[in-house]
Amino acid sequence: MDLLTNEAEEIIEQQEMIIRLRNRIEEILKNYRPVMNGEIYLSGEDVCKLLHISKRTLQQYRNDNILPYIQIGGKIIYKQSDLARILEDNYSGTKSC
Repeated sequence: MDLLTNEAEEIIEQQEMIIRLRNRIEEILKNYRPVMNGEIYLSGEDVCKLLHISKRTLQQYRNDNILPYIQIGGKIIYKQSDLARILEDNYSGTKSC
């Protein structure tokens, strides 16, 4: 029977695998968005990153009723489907005659 130490190849491989798994789980959790009734809700930060806008611009979109939102207490969230619809409705690509 062999004695396994922290320097043993088997242990090193297991430790590396655990680190890779932990990193992958952290990556998944960082990008995870919960689904409620088939709808994904985004935070203001998520919307700003998605649209490449500032928090101030997002506030202006809310004030101008450009972007629908849900406010619960002090928390504001946005439906991902609303964003997709608004982007599609405002798409101004070239149209062929």
